[in-house]
Amino acid sequence: MNTYQQRALQALGDPTRREIFERLSRSPVAVGQLARDLPISRPAVSQHLRVLKDVGLVIDRRAGTRRVYQVDPQAVAALREYFDAFWGHALQSFQTATKASDDDQQPKEL
Repeated sequence: MNTYQQRALQALGDPTRREIFERLSRSPVAVGQLARDLPISRPAVSQHLRVLKDVGLVIDRRAGTRRVYQVDPQAVAALREYFDAFWGHALQSFQTATKASDDDQQPKEL
């Protein structure tokens, strides 16, 4: 796991940031709309968005007087690559362990 992936996963460890990230994964949203839909203040939403932006998970753009945030597709691709590798290794280890267990269960010939 590289530093970028580690920081991104740490950021998503916070339930509020994860909720914001999940909402942004559905569609781009302005800060004000996020604040209306969440049980936290607008400044708190902005702080969470800043953390997500700092670790590269979201990007923003100006739309008139608003800032609209969205998930960075490259960041999602990098996280997916990490999880694909993680699960690939985990499943390979499981397969190896079950094969070893099956070999131990075979009756021994005399």
